[in-house]
This record gives sequence, C-alpha cells and structure tokens, in this order.
Amino acid sequence: MLTAVAVSGLLLSGSTVNAQKWEDLAKTPPMGWSSWNKFGGNINENSIREIADAMVSSGLADCGYVYVNIDDCWHGGRDEEGYIQSDPERFPSGIKALADYVHGKGLKLGIYSDAGCKTCAGEPGSLGHEYQDARTYAKWGVDYLKYDWCNTPDQNSIGSYRLMRDALRASGRPILFSICEWGSTKPWEWAGEIGHMWRTTGDIGAMFDNDKSFGEGFWNPLGVMQIVDKNEPLRKYAGPGHWNDPDMLEVGNGMKVNEDRAHFTLWCMMAAPLILGNDVRDMSEETKSIISNREVIAVDQDELGVQGWRFIVRDGVEYWYKPLVNDQWALCVFNRNVDPRKVTLDWHDLATYDVMTKRYFSPADKTHSIRNLWTHKDEGRTDKNITITVPGRDVVLYRLAPLP
Repeated sequence: MLTAVAVSGLLLSGSTVNAQKWEDLAKTPPMGWSSWNKFGGNINENSIREIADAMVSSGLADCGYVYVNIDDCWHGGRDEEGYIQSDPERFPSGIKALADYVHGKGLKLGIYSDAGCKTCAGEPGSLGHEYQDARTYAKWGVDYLKYDWCNTPDQNSIGSYRLMRDALRASGRPILFSICEWGSTKPWEWAGEIGHMWRTTGDIGAMFDNDKSFGEGFWNPLGVMQIVDKNEPLRKYAGPGHWNDPDMLEVGNGMKVNEDRAHFTLWCMMAAPLILGNDVRDMSEETKSIISNREVIAVDQDELGVQGWRFIVRDGVEYWYKPLVNDQWALCVFNRNVDPRKVTLDWHDLATYDVMTKRYFSPADKTHSIRNLWTHKDEGRTDKNITITVPGRDVVLYRLAPLP
C-alpha cells in the first residue's frame, strides 16, 4: 500500500504510476439516480433500497437508468487499519449487503468519496487511503465512484484524480469514475484519459435561471441556464467513454413543468449523463413522463456520441442541433424568454455544417421527415416550412430523418 508520504508527493507533483481507466464503460452517457439533490445527507440503507425498488417498479430502469448512487454522508469512521466503514446506524447491514440488494434488482450501485482529507460534508475523505478505499469499494461490489474536490487546498487535481484512477484499476473491478472537480482546472482538457465523466461547472440548484451569489464562503448554486452556457462550448471534448457532466438533474424538484422539460431536453442535446435527483418513490405523472420519454432519451443515448450545439439565437429563441446515427439529426427549438414566441422554421435558413462529424445538413435540399419527440407525432417533411409557437422557457424537439 502507498504510504501517506508517498501519496502526498504524487499529488504535489501531478505524476503517478502509469495506468489506464476502465475503457469499456460509459460508451453512452451514464444514466441513473443520486441521493444528493433531494436528500442531501439525510440517507440510510432503507431509503436507498426503496429508491432501487421504485426505479424498477416505475419503469425507469427499463428506460436505462441503472445506477443508484449514494452521495455524501454514508461514511462511518476508519478502522484501526485505516479501512473505511459505513455509518453503523444509517447503514447497519453494510454497503456490501446494499450492493447485493441493488444488483438483485438488475441495477448498479454508486458511492461517493473525496480527494481531500474530508468530504464536503466533513466525512472521511480518501486522501492517503486511495488504494485502500478502491479495494474496499471493489470488495463491496460498487460500480460507480463520484469523487469530489472539497478540502484539497494544496493538491494537484490531475495528480489526485490519476491516483484514484490507478487505484480503481488496481482493484480489479470495473468502476465508472465520475470526476467532480467543478471545472476549476478545466478537467475537459485533461480528464479524458482519467475518468469517464467530469463536472464542468459548480453545483446545480433547482432554479431555471439564477445568476445571484450569496457571497464568498457560501454555497452558490447555479441555475440551469448558467450551467448550459458554461457547458455548451465544450462539445469537442465529449464522446463515448468521456463525457462533459453539467451536474445532476433537478427535474421534479420544484421548477415548473415547462422548465423541467427544457432542462431535460437540453441535457439530452448536450449528450450529458442523466443522473436523476428527485424522489422517484413519490413523483408526479408530469415528472415521470418527462424523465421516462424514451424518444427524448434516445437523443441523449445516441451511439454516435456527439454533443449538440447552439446553432443560432434569434429574439431569445435558440436553435440547437445534435447529429445522430444514420444521418439523422435532433433539432431543439428552445424559447429562453418568459413569454411565448411564434417562429417559422425556414429549412433553407437552417442548413448547417458540423465540424465534429464533418457532416453537412441541408433539410431543404434533402427532404427529411419531422418527428416531434414530446408530442410523439409526425409533423410533416422539410420540403415545406412550418410555423410553431414555443411557450416561454420551453422547447420543441424534433428528430429529422432523411427520406429515400
């Protein structure tokens, strides 16, 4: 086992023994659920079991949501040999028993730690115990690790995350590695060979548009719009096995239905991991219909693995494109305004070229069918312009497929 002194030297230098992440994971953006957005630290093994049950009974598991992730505050202390233990009151059966239960449902278990000496909630972090913790997670049957960045004032981010990557690889169990460094040192530029996904921004809050700050030293959550604006320009760094992560979803946590729909759609257009943050045991039919819309999810999970982009903006209405397999395209018309907007889709005007896939798209020259993915209706062909009304803070999402 690496000593704490050796680990410290590695973190400060930014270098580690060469290893590789598990390559066969996250070929499409990961999908699942996490405890933090709804429950914070108020978690226990019974609530996690109930969430796993609800993921199956609600049909969410069949939609592709497979990870059940325990965020911060599951920890107990470390034993006399330094091995991390779960909280004996909240998780009396232990994480291994919980993982077995989740696996028995056909799902996967995720867990949380931090690169520092303590987690964001003050629980024991993994600093100096990276290989110990990775072996423990593997022994427990963990499938996913979210690795946070609190309490790391003198650490090198690249070195810290490489070290845990190497530890996970050495554990012998394929564990998806989610880097939660908040975009502080531009992880999109270095994390592709280290993790499977990386946070590009600070924490999300259940707010559609929030540019207010409570001041330094306070938690300052970002609104959906602020995160979109930070994540959208980073599309060239995303792809199969390495995804930009604009944070967990806030659908069902208090925003309006139209805002939830826009939030979910934009995450799908950005090929983002879809990690639910609501209480799936008790959700409205409106929330369920949004997060279980298989046609919209298919845009996110498209095997081409290309993040979409904001093509043009006119009068507060954004037009987004995302290239899909089989020469198909997703077109999202997003009304960022509070009030409705009537717009005409002039297909000659919507021709584009995608530098990522080197594909030219001219829906007027090559006729495409138009499928509305929220109404589940076919709405004609691109040989005729169409006029639509997009409600405020809402979207219209199309799949455009070339006709023979």
